[in-house]
Amino acid sequence: MPSSRLTQVRLGVTIHQHGLGPLLELQAGGFLDEVAAPTALAAPTTGLDVTGFSQGLAHFLATRWFQLRLLVAAMASGALIRSIAPLLQDKHRDPAVLLLDGSGCHLIPLLGSHGRQGDQLAAAMAAFRGGRVWRSGYSSGSGQLALDCFGSSLGWQRGPGDWDGLVKAFAQGQRMALVQESGSTSWRTTAAAARLQAAKDPLPPGETWLYVGHRAATGATAHWHPPVLWLGLGCERHTHPAVLEAVVEKSLASVHLAAAAVAGVASLDRKGDEPGLLALCQQRQWPLKVFTAAQLAAIPVPNGSPVVARQVGTPSVAEAAALAAAGGAAGTGAQLLAPKIVAHGERASGAATCAVALATTPWAPNRGGLDLVGSGPGALDQLTPAARSALAAATTWVGYGPYLDRLETLRAPHQLRLDGVLGKEQERCATALAMACQGQRVALVSSGDSGIYGLAGLALACWLDLPEQERPDFAVHPGISALQMAAARLGGPLMNDFCVISLSDKLTPWATIQQRLHAAALGDFVVALYNPRSQERVWQLQEARRILLTGRSSSTPVALCRQLARPEEHITLTSLGALESNMVDMLTLVLVGNSRTQCRGSWLMTPRGYAMDRTVESG
Repeated sequence: MPSSRLTQVRLGVTIHQHGLGPLLELQAGGFLDEVAAPTALAAPTTGLDVTGFSQGLAHFLATRWFQLRLLVAAMASGALIRSIAPLLQDKHRDPAVLLLDGSGCHLIPLLGSHGRQGDQLAAAMAAFRGGRVWRSGYSSGSGQLALDCFGSSLGWQRGPGDWDGLVKAFAQGQRMALVQESGSTSWRTTAAAARLQAAKDPLPPGETWLYVGHRAATGATAHWHPPVLWLGLGCERHTHPAVLEAVVEKSLASVHLAAAAVAGVASLDRKGDEPGLLALCQQRQWPLKVFTAAQLAAIPVPNGSPVVARQVGTPSVAEAAALAAAGGAAGTGAQLLAPKIVAHGERASGAATCAVALATTPWAPNRGGLDLVGSGPGALDQLTPAARSALAAATTWVGYGPYLDRLETLRAPHQLRLDGVLGKEQERCATALAMACQGQRVALVSSGDSGIYGLAGLALACWLDLPEQERPDFAVHPGISALQMAAARLGGPLMNDFCVISLSDKLTPWATIQQRLHAAALGDFVVALYNPRSQERVWQLQEARRILLTGRSSSTPVALCRQLARPEEHITLTSLGALESNMVDMLTLVLVGNSRTQCRGSWLMTPRGYAMDRTVESG
């Protein structure tokens, strides 16, 4: 998926004219930062932001290689390979390289499929372009979990280990044990993780096994570290950053904890502007949370100090802050792994205390994202490219079960699916947002368009309730609404002003709905009525009909559009005078024409007002 947090350049490059179009579309979709082509091709594209190069592709790439996070090339594979071959170092330093085929739709990951997330990026771009990914790697091609990169999509940091050996052993079908101490375990329910065998304790030397958790040097073949550790830091004013760095390292090492598992730093609010503390957080890219003295004083700690209480209003800063960050303001559920230790700097460079607490829930909103996806009316061919791309890039899908069922064939083996129930929309939004705050990319799915009677508004409200630094990425990806699908099936019913009204009074008072119906009747709008009837609501449609008849005739055309773009699709044309509640259900959209809407066979047309000769000459 497009990301708003970039540290390196995503470059698209081509050497021929027909490669420019697809690359520019990927740039417009947010997948590329820059598109480059020979100067002769770039010059005519003034205003389209194409970088020109004049000394050949190999020379141009040599000047940009070390700046790249991603290279997407639209050209012959031989030309690309010969150009990048002299630049290659190793898979830990080279960018992801994707080849875009001649159709401009299909992609082939050539380099960085795992470590640089090339497979994931290719899947999102191919979905956006309406194409496929042609994979050559074992894990991606066979639906197995990519052990050396899957944790990144969960917001984890990769630790030390023999990753090549681990991946090779897994590919050869060897028994693969997993020990997980912390972090979300939901990923283990996916089809891709089926071959991993959970173990409670570390395995003996010589065994191949994967560790997921907060500890360092466990003896595992390789390590993934979820962001579950919180550092509580206190310090004297103007303590040097080196003193803070030293106390952190000492504290983590005292109980063999991994720095890669640190979620962030917590302290007293009066330390929120401490230069050394801010420098440490910036250098290590750790967020800083601060708490008031009253909040910290309310948390029980093993090593409180009355001296500290007299000075700052709380008997503990380091331990209480670590517990507060790890378990919420009350510290509930957090575990203190490393009690406070003290470090003194030399030559009046200050002093600092540090404690470490373990959270039950990972926290890395800066690595996660919440994508609101409109899945359209139901048919996969009606999914928008943006929606397809968001679904392909997500780690987890969250949505109402029947909506996800219609998308199931698009779900990859490594993607988790969480089904919600009707009427529990707030819980669904909260679940999706919580997972995004853990560092995952989550697709929250609505039918139709998520911004039209969908979950976009509720999810946005929940997201805005979070403090700004605690918000993951947030994006809304449009879908085709039932209204648009109905208009397409009927021909031209929305050629003039129209409005959309839901007849459900669960969230909107009926008096307000009545006002809107009267206004629609007075304004002679074409009216689309959502939620016309349910098992409990059987009379609202008849009341809506009565109100609309005050402004238009009983012969006004009405279309009853049920289950659009699904196998059960059925459209009935009737009139406003003949409309009855027993003709519809919750899966029906009722489209009521205005005073000028005409019914011609199976078509509805509302004149736009053009005054022109529409005579078509034959021959």
